Amino acid sequence: MTENHPSKKLAKSYIPSEAEEAISALWSQVGAFQSKAASNNRKPYSIVIPPPNVTAALHLGHALNNTIQDVLIRYHRMAGFATMWMPGTDHAGIATQAVVEKRLLNDGTSRLEIGRDAFIQRTQEWKDEYEGIIIDQLIAMGASCDFDRTRFTMDEICANAVRHAFYTLFQDGLIYRGKRLVNWDPVSMTALADDEVEMEEVEGFMWYLKYPLDDGSGHVTVATTRPETMLGDTAVAVNPNDSLANDLVGKMVRLPIVNRLIPIIADDYVIMADPESEDSKARYASGFLKVTPAHDPNDWDIGLRHDLPVINIMGPDAKISNHYGWEDISEESSKFIGLTREEAREAVIDWFNGNNLLEEIRPYTHSVGHSYRSHVPIEPWLSSQWYVAVTDDRLRGSALRAQNESQVPPLPDDVTIRSDLKGDGDLSFAPQRYARTYHSWHEGIRDWCISRQLWWGHQIPVWVRLVPVEKSPVPLNTEGLDVGITIESEWTLKGAAHMIREIGDDMIEEAICVPPENTLKRIDLNTPISEIELISQIEDEGFTRDPDVLDTWFSSALWPLSTMGWPWPEDFPETEGLLEFYNPTSVLSTAREIITLWVSRMVMFNRYFLNGQLPFEDVFIHAMVQDGHGQKMSKSLGNGVDPRDIIFSHGADAMRFTLVQMTTDTQDVRMPVEMVCPHTGIAFKPEFVATPEGYLVAAPIQSSPEDGTKKMVSAYGATSGSAEPDDLTPLARNTSSKFDLGRNFANKLWNATRFALGRIDTSPDIRISLDSRPFADRWIVARLAKTVTALESALASYQFNTFADTLYDFVWHDVCDRYLEVIKPTIDNDPQQQAILANILDAVLRIMHPVCPFVTETLWPHVREAKRSDLDEIALPDSEILAVADWPKVTPDNLSSNEILETFERANNLVGLLRSARAEQKVKPKQMIQLHVSRTIHDLLDSTNGFIEVLAGIEEVTILDKTADLKSTLLTFEGEEIRISGLVNEVDLEAQKNRLTKLVEDKRKQVTGFQTRLKNPGYLQNAKPDVIAETRKMLQEAEADLLAAENSLRNLE
Repeated sequence: MTENHPSKKLAKSYIPSEAEEAISALWSQVGAFQSKAASNNRKPYSIVIPPPNVTAALHLGHALNNTIQDVLIRYHRMAGFATMWMPGTDHAGIATQAVVEKRLLNDGTSRLEIGRDAFIQRTQEWKDEYEGIIIDQLIAMGASCDFDRTRFTMDEICANAVRHAFYTLFQDGLIYRGKRLVNWDPVSMTALADDEVEMEEVEGFMWYLKYPLDDGSGHVTVATTRPETMLGDTAVAVNPNDSLANDLVGKMVRLPIVNRLIPIIADDYVIMADPESEDSKARYASGFLKVTPAHDPNDWDIGLRHDLPVINIMGPDAKISNHYGWEDISEESSKFIGLTREEAREAVIDWFNGNNLLEEIRPYTHSVGHSYRSHVPIEPWLSSQWYVAVTDDRLRGSALRAQNESQVPPLPDDVTIRSDLKGDGDLSFAPQRYARTYHSWHEGIRDWCISRQLWWGHQIPVWVRLVPVEKSPVPLNTEGLDVGITIESEWTLKGAAHMIREIGDDMIEEAICVPPENTLKRIDLNTPISEIELISQIEDEGFTRDPDVLDTWFSSALWPLSTMGWPWPEDFPETEGLLEFYNPTSVLSTAREIITLWVSRMVMFNRYFLNGQLPFEDVFIHAMVQDGHGQKMSKSLGNGVDPRDIIFSHGADAMRFTLVQMTTDTQDVRMPVEMVCPHTGIAFKPEFVATPEGYLVAAPIQSSPEDGTKKMVSAYGATSGSAEPDDLTPLARNTSSKFDLGRNFANKLWNATRFALGRIDTSPDIRISLDSRPFADRWIVARLAKTVTALESALASYQFNTFADTLYDFVWHDVCDRYLEVIKPTIDNDPQQQAILANILDAVLRIMHPVCPFVTETLWPHVREAKRSDLDEIALPDSEILAVADWPKVTPDNLSSNEILETFERANNLVGLLRSARAEQKVKPKQMIQLHVSRTIHDLLDSTNGFIEVLAGIEEVTILDKTADLKSTLLTFEGEEIRISGLVNEVDLEAQKNRLTKLVEDKRKQVTGFQTRLKNPGYLQNAKPDVIAETRKMLQEAEADLLAAENSLRNLE
């Protein structure tokens, strides 16, 4: 046993808390997880961690994803790959700014009061605190990341990549500035991209408002779910095919409240009214659509088609305002200034009702976009923002061409076809259905709004100024240009990129993008200039820096690049060589809800900046962890369970194994949790309350189940800020009985290893000839070989639950329940069997290590010390540390191995049959029985060398003859009659008849089922040949069993 290993003595029971911290320290001490850019010609296998937001601690959803990644990394490390798992965190602009602002409010101040610099400093302190918590959580989980390479999306290396990427896209015309309708979050006070908007079904109303015709000939009735926006109406539209309304086109409407004259126009977008239609929109339509271009994206499109005025009636806080484009304010409409949109809605309805212009109100359920962060309805709002032209074929087309053709439909007609460019056709999704999610998103994609009106984040590296048209650096030939175009100018020669945009009729907006310092140094300049000097010159010319920051997903989209030092890894010693060796990474494991937000953009950016190269070869979409109510665990909701709570109650390995075992292709993971009373240690079901948004969460304050006067704070209470833990009301941990599975598995391994080590004599090396060994020894090696192959196959196809189930079945059932039981009578006096057992234990620890690293590393020195001899069939090179040991290579003779496994299946079926009969007759476990069998079955028992006798509790085996005791229990096996005797209780013949009668009925159903299947032309045409052959074999076996059962029943009658 090594001196520096923490496990010097194998305790009676495994206590995770006494082992895990020491094991983590050991791994860190020996540098077990350090990665290098190249290592002895080994193939690279790399993963960049999906960076968790620094808003709060990780929950079980993160634990599941990180465990999956760790299983892959640990396996590939053991399999001989040069591995790198790079950890890191995301600055999460909107979310982090929101939680810090909330803390400031609790402290009695605000970000506006303390100013931008002080606010960024406070946010940096928050980031440092929670990044430390997150890293500690990852270590506690057993994540084998190279923590020396921990990155942050705003650190120097990543910031350099962000600046260079923005500059390059800006210079290439793929970033522009335009004034258009955006998704506005009035709580976070920032624009959102389309994929940051979550659609929710809302039970609201459809209001029917009368708009008088200006000529006094009547009125038109518009139907709307947002009556407050009528203050900004600039037209009323009808469908040109609507014969009842078409004669009104060209007339003018006198807009109530505002007294604005607006035209009636014809547009195909308008849905005609049809009370009998199956389409709810047609059933609720009036045939007339109020058009508000500044506050509805569809109205915006109509406005563009008809050149309508755009009147913005709201401020960024979603209150009615006349400071953002509303000029024709009447005395009546001025009363609405300052109202929130909800207040304005009520006030408008009251006004229409009071003036006899409210025709009807009907309940109406419809889909409303909500901010994915603040969860309030977004406001379509007119503003100038920065965009990435992701609709360009260089980005959208590249992302689509990357997909594996076998997983998706053909490329859209407007996308350039695939070529032999590296990366084309190489991106695969597992499960495959998510390839279509990715594909579909790109079909209707719009340009990506990347500017955010925040302080926390990457400030946009652009300086702007307004100049009169006559002073424009280039003549403008495009009338009404509302998006930026890049141009050549004097600034371009100094390394900056220059863009112009027309503002109104007489002003030009000039924008200059400045690259980072190390990019400037590489530009071929006649007169080299530093970044500071360039910015100084630009600001001397009247330019000021854009105050907005980039969308968080912009820096996240560069994650596989920026973390490895792109674009100039040689400028950072810690990243040199990584990009060339580890990009593309091997797999991305992530959640389905960010396929569009993140996966798509990483593919676009990586391919654009690295000449087509993918950021990863595979994308695995893992299951979502839900709470007991079926709600997704999330930081923002506050219903997440801290993995450290489960580690505290069950241990890290129990948590890891259970999560992996629950990870399937088809179902999310529902995790009902209990609360652990900090006063008594008793687990109990907490009280739940509903949030204002309707989510169920644990009540902030809970009562002790033993003493109602004692209180505690729930995790939700602490994270939401609605309750503060203290000495009298401490924070309660969470737990779940779901993790008993993993804990029992770890304990089973521990106890079995203790038992086995107690039977192994650590004698000198001996030569082992497996061919001459008893059946049990040959079988366990064959089963190990099959298990190793199955485990490798499961991981290759990302079937993690199959991996866990295969491991569990082999270790628990084959090794512990069968092999250890069978060898008990012989092992003490059989040195070769002891050596075989030591090799099996060694291999078991290796194959369990990826999912249960702590208990296996703790046991490793003891098993390593016991293993003194090698088996030719199992390659298990020695290693002081299990985490860096080799994955087992098992190579038994394939032919004999298959024969052994087939024999085992027969033997195992017989053991199961006999054990069922024992249980039926209430035979005590230690009571031995006699077995009477045919010559064929007797040969089976002989070939297994006592395997069946030990597991079934058989004392004696005889050949069955005609004079067998009819009072013995009669069974059928493989179509033959067998009997057991030596039971304490006299055999109940009537019970035997009943059992055999039921058996005959069951076997007849089986035979009929197999026959029907084999007569089905569709089955014979579509099923694989080996499946059909297996069905025929099962039919033959069922027919033989039926015949034997019928014969046995006749013998009793």
